[in-house]
Amino acid sequence: MGRDVSQGDRNQGGTLWTRRRAVRAIGASALSTAFLARSVHAAEPAERKVRIGIVGGRFGASFQWHEHPQCIVAGVSDLRPERRANLQKVYGCERAYESLEVLLRDGKDIEAVGIFTEAPNHVPHAVAALRAGKHVISAVPAAMTLEECALLVDTVRRTGLTYMMAETGFWQQHTISARRFFQEGRFGKLYAAHSMYRHAGIEALAVENGKRTWRYGFPPIHYPTHCTVHMIGVTGERLKAVSCTGWGDDSPFLKDNVYANPFSNETAEFLTEKDHSFRVEVWWSGAHVGGERAEWYGDRMSFLCPNGYGQPATIVRASELKELDTGGFQRAAAKVEKYDIPQWWKTDMLPEPLRHDSGHEGSHTFITHEFIDALVNERRPAVDVYEAVAYTAPGIVAHRSALRGGERLWIPDFGRPEDTPCPSGSPSARHTPAASRRRLFGRR
Repeated sequence: MGRDVSQGDRNQGGTLWTRRRAVRAIGASALSTAFLARSVHAAEPAERKVRIGIVGGRFGASFQWHEHPQCIVAGVSDLRPERRANLQKVYGCERAYESLEVLLRDGKDIEAVGIFTEAPNHVPHAVAALRAGKHVISAVPAAMTLEECALLVDTVRRTGLTYMMAETGFWQQHTISARRFFQEGRFGKLYAAHSMYRHAGIEALAVENGKRTWRYGFPPIHYPTHCTVHMIGVTGERLKAVSCTGWGDDSPFLKDNVYANPFSNETAEFLTEKDHSFRVEVWWSGAHVGGERAEWYGDRMSFLCPNGYGQPATIVRASELKELDTGGFQRAAAKVEKYDIPQWWKTDMLPEPLRHDSGHEGSHTFITHEFIDALVNERRPAVDVYEAVAYTAPGIVAHRSALRGGERLWIPDFGRPEDTPCPSGSPSARHTPAASRRRLFGRR
């Protein structure tokens, strides 16, 4: 495999794994190894403990694998010794590997791998792990190109193993609330949504120890999943078309970067497969309050997240009452009320040891549990490979649109779980989308 650069911050002048190297890294017997791994690690759900290896010592150290009653952290890896040591300390793990390559080669008892490395290496590392017979959970975004999206889906199909993307937005408390509202029909017809990921000052992560990291000049809309989750992760709709515009200032990060990206902010207008409107803003520069927020609009009810400027979470209900606007014209008088977002992490959606607040608005414990529970019960995780590329691909196409001055472009559809056999290779109710969806709301 060569030197594994993914577990520390990648420098633009460093070596980056290619897809071909990742695909060939494990050898010709990889697929048979993958299927063998499933039988080797098979056990009854009640006694099953997933043995996971965590790769990437920054973001990878922020989850609760060591707290989950059905998980054992069997190994950790990072190129940097200090980060390896921190992973060992956080997870109480004695075994550390110098690289992902070594972990995949020597970690025979490790059945799942957490890929928490830099974005450009997510697919090469995920593919290598899958071909080594390991289930995979990966940080966002799932891929950098449409070709990588296709490669990732194809590898999961061929190996039959589980892939999950660790999208925090799916499990944030306001998104869980919106998903419940949608399932219960509270919105009526949800016809539009608006999502914002604003992070001014992110360039602080672009240089470390005088060297450029992978974030140097990274296209904002190539990091779309914190936003696309707010439509796809609530309604299930795919995004089919986009027109995107970009804005950039005089930042040196935009004048010389490996992505040839001129934008610090990108704004996309998506059209869903049901012809609904979805606006996404990924802004990394300017005078705005940071955060991830969304607004969902229905013909009966709308739901708005706290906006960062003093407005709390808000419910707006359609009304037959009338009022006059400031010009004296009659209009409908909507009912506006504050909404106290439940702390879903306190509920039985999580096992008792994980019922505490966690990173990214309470999402990390949910991500931890979703992956482990999916493996234990042999079901699809909520954000499986099909959802992952459905969240990711729209941003890739949107950036192309921005580079073309906002030209409207079509987004490829990489399929859905029902289009392919279950991971076990045989039909099972535990693998159906309906079963997975029930699990999202704390019901078996």
